[in-house]
Amino acid sequence: MCSILATYFVLLTVAVSAGEPNGPGGQLDVEKIVEKAYYMAYYQGDDGRARVTMTITDKQGNKRTRQFVILRKDLKDGGDQMYFVYFQRPSEVRRMAYLVHKHVDRDDDRWLYMPALDLERRIAAGDKRTSFVGSDFLYEDVSGRSLREDIHELGEPNDSFYIIKNTPKEPQQVEFSYYLVWIDKNSFVPVKMQYYDKAGRLYRVIEALKIETIQDFPTVVRSVARDLKTGSQTEMEFSDIRYNIGLSEEVFTNRSFSRTPREVLQ
Repeated sequence: MCSILATYFVLLTVAVSAGEPNGPGGQLDVEKIVEKAYYMAYYQGDDGRARVTMTITDKQGNKRTRQFVILRKDLKDGGDQMYFVYFQRPSEVRRMAYLVHKHVDRDDDRWLYMPALDLERRIAAGDKRTSFVGSDFLYEDVSGRSLREDIHELGEPNDSFYIIKNTPKEPQQVEFSYYLVWIDKNSFVPVKMQYYDKAGRLYRVIEALKIETIQDFPTVVRSVARDLKTGSQTEMEFSDIRYNIGLSEEVFTNRSFSRTPREVLQ
């Protein structure tokens, strides 16, 4: 569903073709590693559904909980996708919804529906790295950051993980200077991400806390995002996870804001 949700909401995974990602001369090809990990994080099955419990904990230990359902459909394997997130609890966010049309060749289209105002708000490309409904996850975490936006470099050798340094091609558009991703060498599942600010200080961490196999797919069922500057963290637990359920494209339209899809309620 989403990366190591998260990462990214967001964070569920899928097995991909085996084989060592070698380039010319038998050297590891960092782009192939990154592509495989991206598949693992965002392209499980042809579609998917999960129920999510999000717990936001501030520096003082105060907790807030959100419950929602996330739906995902691939228009093309490794290509464009659609996401629909429908909030169920608590009452102040009930019926709030988030819709994403993800594109590989241009900025994603994102909308947030606020039922109390009966208002659809389009989320600008410049706002994709802002807080997702007050949590430590970002809007961009739900559907993932495009691979084309960063330069990827393979880090120091590690027995268990590929460590990838990702540097934005347009640094003025983001708040970080670079981020590191730990990718399991056996499964290619991304298990940790660390973000560094413009001064080179670590300020944000996302981790997969628990992985289970569901319908033969290695799946992140518990993840956490930590903001080291504010001391807050957000944990997400995924349940009732299903893949390849035959979701219609009609679910992923603005009409679903006012007419709750039955796939959300099942």
